Amino acid sequence: MKIEHLEERVNDYRTSIKTVVDKRLLWKTKTKALLLKTLKTLVKLYDIGWKVQELSWIHNNEAVNITFDSFPEELIDCTNQIPAFQFLPGGALIFSQAYNGDIYIFMLFPEIDNMNQENNMIELGIYPPETITEKLIVEKVDKFLKEMIQWEVPTLKNKVGY
Repeated sequence: MKIEHLEERVNDYRTSIKTVVDKRLLWKTKTKALLLKTLKTLVKLYDIGWKVQELSWIHNNEAVNITFDSFPEELIDCTNQIPAFQFLPGGALIFSQAYNGDIYIFMLFPEIDNMNQENNMIELGIYPPETITEKLIVEKVDKFLKEMIQWEVPTLKNKVGY
């Protein structure tokens, strides 16, 4: 093989780097702002104890999430009837920019002390930043809420005891 044969691979490599840069730029100029705006609108519309966070992780990776931070105020009175009740903060829906510029969407369940955390995460997909729309964001929040409801009040598939 001659050195000249590498020209096609070198050009492909340049194109791949340009693609990553374009995706990361789109995140910075459009996608991140759309996520923040949409999620903050949901927090204002539906006050259920959640908040929006911007995260900056190692190697310039960034994320935006919506997480349950506090117990909904409208339900505080009912929890006072059970003094031992403890709200478990933590469940989160995360939109994270991957190393290649795509958006990795996943959710985390609240952490419970002394419990196995093997199934603490659900992956909801990897999307190019140009495909992130308000509609997609709302769909993922809907899926997140459904999963959190199922986590809070699981349906019993098997009878226990008898």
